[in-house]
Amino acid sequence: MARHKLEISRTAERQLRKLPADDRRRVARAMVALGDEPHPPGSRKLTGYDDVFRVRVGVYRIIYSVASRTLVIIILKIGHRKDIYR
Repeated sequence: MARHKLEISRTAERQLRKLPADDRRRVARAMVALGDEPHPPGSRKLTGYDDVFRVRVGVYRIIYSVASRTLVIIILKIGHRKDIYR
């Protein structure tokens, strides 16, 4: 299977920088792993969207979009589970 290219939105980049160091490393590892497997076990499709998914990393969520034809994953948002869906 071909590796997907990762792109991160400015919003997600800012949100990642605000996380505590340990959590930032875990979230970053999960983001890199999405390049190899865009639909890991535990990932869910968000209702109301065709190509937007979420994956859990502890209490944080990574919201991302998968463009299968161009092999690109766009990280849209990163945040705590209580705030991410607002």
